[in-house]
Amino acid sequence: MSSSDEWASSTSTPYLAPRATGQSDAWTAETAAAGRRGTQTVVRAGEVPASEDVAALFGVTAGTPLVARRRIMQLDGIPSELTDTYYPSAIALGTPLAGTAKIRGGAVTLLAELGHVGVRVREEVTARMPDAAEREALHMGEGEPVLRLTRVTLDADDRPIQADVMLMPAHSQRLRYEIRIG
Repeated sequence: MSSSDEWASSTSTPYLAPRATGQSDAWTAETAAAGRRGTQTVVRAGEVPASEDVAALFGVTAGTPLVARRRIMQLDGIPSELTDTYYPSAIALGTPLAGTAKIRGGAVTLLAELGHVGVRVREEVTARMPDAAEREALHMGEGEPVLRLTRVTLDADDRPIQADVMLMPAHSQRLRYEIRIG
């Protein structure tokens, strides 16, 4: 991928706040503002037992039922990110979060409509080599690493309401963070 194909997300903030009525999801809006086309495909959704890694994000035991949505994010028609998003079953079962249909305004907007608003986020970025399925889904060659961004959104009572595990080709990403002091 050439540098002209690189994608640099400037901030996580648009992905954390509910959207106004009638607005598209943050990914679609952010890519459109940059003159690009961002789309997503929900590959599967429903209740799953939490893996050890995901259980740790929620502070529950491995095997605890959670609702998960697996999406492939595309930039200009090319897979650019694998995103697994998890929700407590008590929040998500019986809602569009447990289905494969696109959610108008995005999941964060729906969560807010359901009475669950994030007030604090923890993010962690690591790098590793992808497995064969991840490499195939992201159209990557051998020997190319991925970045793994993990995000946990907590409500006012410090309870996790959403956790995201995102994988993206390291060569096509530039992560830039802005931190407000004071």
